[in-house]
Amino acid sequence: MSWSDVHARTAIIETVLERATADAQSPLLFANMPDAERLFGGVDGLILALQHRWTNHLAAKLDQAIEDGTPPYVAWDELAAEQPGLRAVLDRFSPQLRSARRAQGAESASAPTMAVTGA
Repeated sequence: MSWSDVHARTAIIETVLERATADAQSPLLFANMPDAERLFGGVDGLILALQHRWTNHLAAKLDQAIEDGTPPYVAWDELAAEQPGLRAVLDRFSPQLRSARRAQGAESASAPTMAVTGA
């Protein structure tokens, strides 16, 4: 992936988060993003990237909570308050996210077989 692809992916994620902060229920949340298919493999890949962002930010908050002796739920609540658009998208698309994770896991599990068989 080139640096221009990284920047384009970041721009798409930021656009989705801006839209979600304004209206997470909008049917246009992922509209007019022609590069999303190429850069994320479609909406499912974009949702997985958003989940990855949440997980990374939450891990950092949990590390700090451990250092401070703060209960983990405080880290979750703080992050949800700091990034309401991100949390709203993940909550809205949680069934789709589960399906995307299962599909990603199935692809990962079949990758070694495909490499050996040449399929």
